[in-house]
Amino acid sequence: MKTTKRPTAHTLPKKITDKLPEIRAVEKKKIIFLGSEAAPFIATGGLADVLGSLPKALAKNKNFDISVILPLYSNISKEFKSKFKFVMNFNVSVSWRLQYCGVFYYEYQGVKFYFIDNEFYFKREGNIYGFYDDGERFAFFSRAALDTIARLDIYPDILHCNDWQTAASIIYLKGMYYGDDKFRKIKSVFTIHNIEYQGKFGMDTFGDLFGFSESIKNFVELDGGVNLMKGAIEMTDIVSTVSPTYAEEIKTPFFAHGLDGIINVNARKLSGILNGIDIDYYNPETDKCLFKNYSVDDLSGKAVCKSELQKMLGLPVRSEVPIIAIISRLVSHKGLDLVKYALESILSQDVQVIILGKGEIGYENYFTNVANAYKGKCATIIAYNQDLSRKIYSGSDIFLMPSKMEPCGLSQMIASRYGTVPVVRETGGLNDSIKGYTVVKGNGFTFHDYNAHDMLYVVNEAIRTFKDKDAWADVQRRAMTTDFSWKIQAGEYEKLYNK
Repeated sequence: MKTTKRPTAHTLPKKITDKLPEIRAVEKKKIIFLGSEAAPFIATGGLADVLGSLPKALAKNKNFDISVILPLYSNISKEFKSKFKFVMNFNVSVSWRLQYCGVFYYEYQGVKFYFIDNEFYFKREGNIYGFYDDGERFAFFSRAALDTIARLDIYPDILHCNDWQTAASIIYLKGMYYGDDKFRKIKSVFTIHNIEYQGKFGMDTFGDLFGFSESIKNFVELDGGVNLMKGAIEMTDIVSTVSPTYAEEIKTPFFAHGLDGIINVNARKLSGILNGIDIDYYNPETDKCLFKNYSVDDLSGKAVCKSELQKMLGLPVRSEVPIIAIISRLVSHKGLDLVKYALESILSQDVQVIILGKGEIGYENYFTNVANAYKGKCATIIAYNQDLSRKIYSGSDIFLMPSKMEPCGLSQMIASRYGTVPVVRETGGLNDSIKGYTVVKGNGFTFHDYNAHDMLYVVNEAIRTFKDKDAWADVQRRAMTTDFSWKIQAGEYEKLYNK
């Protein structure tokens, strides 16, 4: 393949390179993360939490030079955008299309962030996903990210891509860009956050949209179409996923959504590393959303959080009654059919239940109707509300998360951090993060089989334990002192990179 000479930072106009003195200031090994979202800039789910926390933790360790490349969405707050520095612009080829690409730069908490600007693709109202041209949008982003690396001469030692939205970057890197010596030296990591979403497109997009060459057709084709996740798994150097249990689960047809064969063929390069959470961000001692702050050594503030939450939601203020909380997307794989089956049995006891979330209309209507039928015992809020979620995490006693499948899950970790004891099913990251209190003196309550009666049994077990003050204080402390920080997990990623 003929090597194309690409401009570097050394050949760019001085006024551009002057804005980026940090790029060549450190000679450490470089890691560049590519992702479609990262907190606090833009967030719709767990991926944003990971790309907002893991790079920061790695940068804090000072063993690597860390950068993140993101799309510049129109719904990133003006507060942040006003701090971004324009670096340069150029055109990017997406098959036969030639599209504008602007690059902005911002250093945040020790991490270099680059934002790829194109209003045609990223100036959209509302959600950042779910558009008819998502394939083209993220094909552009994947090419633009690689071209930005070349034009700014910030070639990393490792390119760490996440989920299907950046899977094409690895396909381009190992295919189209492989003739360039500098790109050929880059190793790649591809992290699967949820294997259900694979980037599937018709075969007509292979050349016309993605501009892939025939030489890589076998890597990306599956079931007669283009599958970007499959291509990335086949072509990357390392595949990681977000918990050890999920790494084993996706080798099986039930969890893999058609990719179990591909996963098993590539099992030698698969690792499972449990996600962490940002313990500075989720901190009951400093969280400004709480009615009153508290710590593991002084829980008096949590009692205030509980009583104020009850007042806010129209529930009787009763400290002796356990509040069971569900904060979730209201979709089937979150185990809500089990909750539907058992909820009225739970509510027949002396408890209160709070449900916060949005999702499938059937679940929204059901939980709303139950709250209306059990006024004073159940409150349902159909919304995504970050402030209210913190108030519920801090004011509740038991957190119910009976997922059918959960690659990692962060809610059980957040609940633990706030002293709200999790009840979870033993799947994915739930299995790796929460252990049964009555079985091994763990930090929560667990059940194995996907069965409503099993779930109800451990919920009742948690309710009984709540009534034993000494036992509850013990399990609550175990939950709050479990280390869910990125400190340990960042070390695991460093081992992975050092391979």
